[in-house]
Amino acid sequence: METLSTSALPMPNLPVFFAVYLLLYLIAYFVIFRNWSRNLRPEASSCVISLAHGTPAVFLASRAILIDPNRNFHSQNTPFQNLVLDYSIAYFLMDLCHYLIFYPRDVLFIGHHLATLFVFVTCRYCVYHGAYAILVLLILAEITSFCQNAWTLAGARRSDSEFAARLYDSLSPPFYALYTAARAFAGPVFVYQMLAFYLGGMADNVIPRWLWVSWIFVVVTAISVSILWISNLWLQLYKEITARHAEKIR
Repeated sequence: METLSTSALPMPNLPVFFAVYLLLYLIAYFVIFRNWSRNLRPEASSCVISLAHGTPAVFLASRAILIDPNRNFHSQNTPFQNLVLDYSIAYFLMDLCHYLIFYPRDVLFIGHHLATLFVFVTCRYCVYHGAYAILVLLILAEITSFCQNAWTLAGARRSDSEFAARLYDSLSPPFYALYTAARAFAGPVFVYQMLAFYLGGMADNVIPRWLWVSWIFVVVTAISVSILWISNLWLQLYKEITARHAEKIR
């Protein structure tokens, strides 16, 4: 009887994805942004792995949803949906390491990443169901990724770069508008549909009630914080525009 060679076994997705994000982070920190100040390099490096995750995750999650004919709020995860979940889990693990090392007092982001990992990990490795809902929420969360990371990088350098300042100012209104549409409108609508389905009890046999209640709590909290954050940015933008208009009149 032949024994199965361990070399023929497929490599798990999660450690591979994590290694890729780690490599990208190190390249960004030590190569791409080596001439930036030490205070800005960690944030800029985090933006690089966020760029590598965000937009690809939107396309991957969209495909994973569309090719599943049985998709619903309690359907079993498909292999491709699990792959996308691993892709995102690896990113949040890497970015969590980034915050723990460079910004250990940033409780808000650390808490956000831990809560997000709880949702993704339990969906992927505990109940093996519900990926449809989680991936739709992932799409809504990451659809602004490219614009947000460009805006963040420009904001980091706008005090010492005229180009960065102009880019930041030009990106702010469209980024705020897209973020508002995704987080303040589409997100709550989808979460309402998700909650209505789960309250009907149709998922209780595959997703324990305590777990989907936890998912809803995490998502509602994240959306609430996002709405507060973007509201403050809109207010700040309004004040800046008003101040500029007042200066022109003088």
